[in-house]
Amino acid sequence: METRRWTNPTQPQTLQIAVFLLYINAVFTALLGGIMSPIGLVLVIGQAGAGFGIANEKRWGYWLGVAIATIGLIPFLISIANNGVGSVFELSFLMSLIMPLALFGLLLHHQSREYQRIWFS
Repeated sequence: METRRWTNPTQPQTLQIAVFLLYINAVFTALLGGIMSPIGLVLVIGQAGAGFGIANEKRWGYWLGVAIATIGLIPFLISIANNGVGSVFELSFLMSLIMPLALFGLLLHHQSREYQRIWFS
């Protein structure tokens, strides 16, 4: 019998927190009007889908989560390219970088990669 779940307490802490961050990002993106644009809608669906896929130990969910986390870092790289490295030291820049960087780090953490390599189908 196959079960569907929104969270999976048997996974390592890094993947559990990544799933929560994906869900939180999806909710906040939707609440802040992200679903009004096609790109925002794709991000909301991608974040929620990645969280659900990781919770159900699907390899596609993990790689979708990595792709979404990478896409979340692109605006910061563009900002650094346009404004120079000096913008990195601004408090507003650092505060807005915390969530995307944490998600990226959690998904690519050694423990997360090993778990998905062994257990995900």
